[in-house]
Amino acid sequence: MLEFKPFTINLKGSLRQYDRQLVAGIINVTPDSFYASSRVNDLESRKLRVSTMIEDGADWIDLGAYSSRPGAGEVSPREEIDRLALGMEAIRSVSNDIPVSIDTFRAQVAETAIKELDADIINDISGGNLDDRMFETVAALNVPYILMHMRGTPATMSSLNQYNDVTADVLADLSEKIDRLSLLGVSDIIVDPGFGFAKDVPQNYALLRNLKLFNIFNRPLLVGVSRKTMIYRPLGITPEASLNGTTAINTIALLSGAAILRVHDVKEAAEAIKIVNLTYNS
Repeated sequence: MLEFKPFTINLKGSLRQYDRQLVAGIINVTPDSFYASSRVNDLESRKLRVSTMIEDGADWIDLGAYSSRPGAGEVSPREEIDRLALGMEAIRSVSNDIPVSIDTFRAQVAETAIKELDADIINDISGGNLDDRMFETVAALNVPYILMHMRGTPATMSSLNQYNDVTADVLADLSEKIDRLSLLGVSDIIVDPGFGFAKDVPQNYALLRNLKLFNIFNRPLLVGVSRKTMIYRPLGITPEASLNGTTAINTIALLSGAAILRVHDVKEAAEAIKIVNLTYNS
């Protein structure tokens, strides 16, 4: 039985209902993202990437301007906003309609992206941990919020993976934050277990085995495993060679109730969604 449930998201006053899983295509306007092929550093390359993703089946674009890989360099809020502006210019020159989520943990950047850059959704890898203004800012903006689990910062997270039970501890952390957001009036919350963030390889696979438990929140579930360490390290390969493993995990995630796949490779994720639905919903 397929665990997926239809869901709605309010995008700038328009209530959109989705009766199938979605693909969020990743675009990074950074010089140092862990997967080199995801970096697009000139306008024409960005426009081509956006066009290709839409043609391949992207339902929205996830735009990032601050690399979260361990050891990534510090980026000032001003530089992050300037990079995002370049990315949004490319996206909106291709499509005025496709929703865009902004991958940031800074409330200032989130506010600017929504109010001035025509973005739609905030994707916070820190789950509010790195900016205590984030929850209030999202509430005031009245936009969907992707709540991800992470500990520490991108520089320190790999040393902060001590859990009594990784699944139970992540569920408890997300539950407490959903309650806080709900009290502030944030209604559109998308849940992300945070694969690869303050979790080692065995912990990531424990989360994957138990992914169905995250449906208890009755919120759309986002899974972002694209070409991550949990794939290429145990297989002894590189991020560049990790597409097959990514598709395998995405399929497991879909069977467990994932509503959104955040990926570098849109076509393959869209095909996985189609095959899963042909199997269980035809």
